[in-house]
Amino acid sequence: MNLNQTSRRDSALKMSGDITIKKSTYNKIIVGIVTALTVAAFLGGYVIGHFGETKTATQNLPQPIPTQAPVQNPQTRIAVSIGDSPVMGNSNAPVTIIEFSDFQCPFCSQFFSQTLPEVEKRYIDSGKVRLVFKNLPLENLHPNARAAAAAAECANEQGKFWDYHNKLFENQNNWAQLGGIDAAKAFKQYASDLGFDANIFNSCIDSGKYADKVNKDYKDGTNYGVTGTPTFFIGNDQKGYMKLEGAQPFPAFQQELDSELS
Repeated sequence: MNLNQTSRRDSALKMSGDITIKKSTYNKIIVGIVTALTVAAFLGGYVIGHFGETKTATQNLPQPIPTQAPVQNPQTRIAVSIGDSPVMGNSNAPVTIIEFSDFQCPFCSQFFSQTLPEVEKRYIDSGKVRLVFKNLPLENLHPNARAAAAAAECANEQGKFWDYHNKLFENQNNWAQLGGIDAAKAFKQYASDLGFDANIFNSCIDSGKYADKVNKDYKDGTNYGVTGTPTFFIGNDQKGYMKLEGAQPFPAFQQELDSELS
């Protein structure tokens, strides 16, 4: 046997050995694969089935039913001074709404446009309720609010407070964006549009005549616990007043007013 024949034989033996090893482990490998696939199939079926049940169970659960808000303890009535503030309606009305407001406040404007007309129509015009207006200008949010409040007080001096009150709210988007000097000019123009005595009104604004009155309203409001505008106190001097906060819709006022009137 030459060298080449020996090499070929050794190679053949190695190949034969490799094949023999593979055949010896073949069955074990097959069994292992089958076992692994079986376990995987079992686990896979459990997971899929489990999530399917969870999803179905979630869908079939009864949905939460909204519940009524818990009944709160009645508020304590407080005494609120009306003073010489402007009044809309019958001065002898059995129920009074005292409003702390800011002429530049969007929510106050919302009350003016959406709720006050119904309150006026159903309660004020019939003599059952009167509305008292007090100033609470939030200067940190509304830089022209204090000047607007002072202008409204100057209008009250000419017996035209509510006309001017309406004018300020109706034009809020215009004057609220102006600088201080231009806002003052706008306030004077509104007075002219409404037929005020321009000399008296302009002098009133320029002199700062009602600055102290506006400051007193503001201080009174904070003493009564007012933290934002608009805030209302509903009741009368005999029983005291209950607080109602925010630009509430008409039904909220209707409920409170009917309760006070009953």
